[in-house]
Amino acid sequence: MRQSVFAYYFGNSDAADVWTAGFRIPNLLQNLFGEGALSASFIPVYARLRAHGRGAEARRVAGAVAGLLTFTLAVLVLTGVLATPALIGLVAPGFTGEKREAAIRVVQIFFPGAGLLVMSAWCLGVLNSHRKFFLSYAAPVIWSAAIVAAMLLFGGRESGYRLGELVAWGSVVGSALQLLIQLPFVLRLLATLHDGEGGGKEFTAEVREVFRNFGPAAAARGVVQISAYIDTLIASFLPGGAVATLGYAQLIYTLPVSLFGMSVSAAELPAMSEATGSADEIGAHLRRRLDSGMRRIAFFTVPAVAAFLAIGDLLSAILFERGAFTREGSLWVWATLAGSAVGLLATTLARLCSSGFYALRDTRTPALFAAARVTIGAGLGSCAALLAPGLLGIAPHWGTAFLTAASGCAGWIEFGLLRRALSKRIGAFGLPSSYLLKLWGSALVAAAGATAVRFAGPVVLGAMPHARLITAMTAAVLFAALYLPVARRLAGWPGTPA
Repeated sequence: MRQSVFAYYFGNSDAADVWTAGFRIPNLLQNLFGEGALSASFIPVYARLRAHGRGAEARRVAGAVAGLLTFTLAVLVLTGVLATPALIGLVAPGFTGEKREAAIRVVQIFFPGAGLLVMSAWCLGVLNSHRKFFLSYAAPVIWSAAIVAAMLLFGGRESGYRLGELVAWGSVVGSALQLLIQLPFVLRLLATLHDGEGGGKEFTAEVREVFRNFGPAAAARGVVQISAYIDTLIASFLPGGAVATLGYAQLIYTLPVSLFGMSVSAAELPAMSEATGSADEIGAHLRRRLDSGMRRIAFFTVPAVAAFLAIGDLLSAILFERGAFTREGSLWVWATLAGSAVGLLATTLARLCSSGFYALRDTRTPALFAAARVTIGAGLGSCAALLAPGLLGIAPHWGTAFLTAASGCAGWIEFGLLRRALSKRIGAFGLPSSYLLKLWGSALVAAAGATAVRFAGPVVLGAMPHARLITAMTAAVLFAALYLPVARRLAGWPGTPA
């Protein structure tokens, strides 16, 4: 909904490019110190302390992490605001003149909000460790709602770069609200922690372990963010609107990653981290969780890939096609989304494999493989996006599709490395080929039905108002209505492990 309203007011304009590219800079701070790094380093230690009856130490570890994080963030936010002019040149060197100045102003507004979002991620770590998942993942709705409110409030009176600045302030307000709604529940949970049998031990070692693992985890998140920055940098050299189009496509692309890849990985991390016993017993426990988690992820991600390829323009029409956003914009998003579909399944499964390493308190291996993925993706992406359209004799703006496809290929390499290394530690795991074939067969049936609606819609509806939107929504609903029963019949419901 947030991006739908954004598309209405900004479309594929230069102001949309500025807002999309500008948010990536403070977003680096959020991703380096936020959910991914904190989950990888903090949750395994905190969950294991609780599992061993050392509740008071777990509470003190959480407090120490919060204090050190607050101080570090204050320094980084201030530094980021002062260094913004230099950062813009690194992320979007293609921006010049008024566009560059507008990007600097927007980024300086974004930075304080990013710091608040990192502290919100600390709340998420505590809540997830207690198996309280809903609040931590529902709270960002408030952040989005604040941005939407800012657009609705000022969109009728302002436009262009000025509207982008006002919406950025709405983002800061939303960040504060996202933190404040979680904080009382987190403090209440921490207050209930007490030592059981064997408690009362020194907790300093655990704090050191959190921050020792935090470095590699942040590095892993950092190189992943570098990949996104490289994509933005390359897109800034493509025709105007390319950065915004990349952002629209990434929103749709990250929806299944968040709904299925991140959710399953987040739910499995504390469960895997609490495993006790011998190395063989821990390995068997992790294999069971990974096998089940991969089946759940694939059950919903495979049809997402098929939908992106078959009806990506119709999905874009549902979300964005209104106001300044035209049908041509949806076709551009579709091509970019089709490229992203290449690596969608690998990206979601790789998150679960990384959680397996984090449960073993190994944050270095995922960081190494993430760096390899970024290096490969950067080389492939720059060549594909900037050279392939010219070699094929097509318009340069289609370079965004080649860019996302190259990133997808690099994602498969990362997943293969993660799975191979983790299998050596805990034994073989993975998805049976027969299961994947059933899922792909079900997805193809759904895609065929949705494609039939695409062609039948204009014939049946003709010049009826909103005919394209009705066709798009019918195709999307039919896709789901066909896939779920067919996949359940052929492959069975993935279920949840005991």
